[in-house]
Amino acid sequence: MAFFKPSADPVSNKNVARLQTLIWVLLYGGLLTLVLGLSVQRQDDAIGWSMVVLGAVVAAIGAALIYVRSRINVSP
Repeated sequence: MAFFKPSADPVSNKNVARLQTLIWVLLYGGLLTLVLGLSVQRQDDAIGWSMVVLGAVVAAIGAALIYVRSRINVSP
């Protein structure tokens, strides 16, 4: 018995698969940048806040792309 079971509706379109990868990269990259900005903010306030804002914007774009992905119909 395999640990990872295939999903009921696998993605058949390469563009949708790339979109899903982009979503996760934007979400995790944005959140990581946001947290690093909070820690840098203790040493340099301007760079820290710019990293926090940039990370929040990138994570918000990733979250918006989740909605876009939910509206895409993938025909088998």
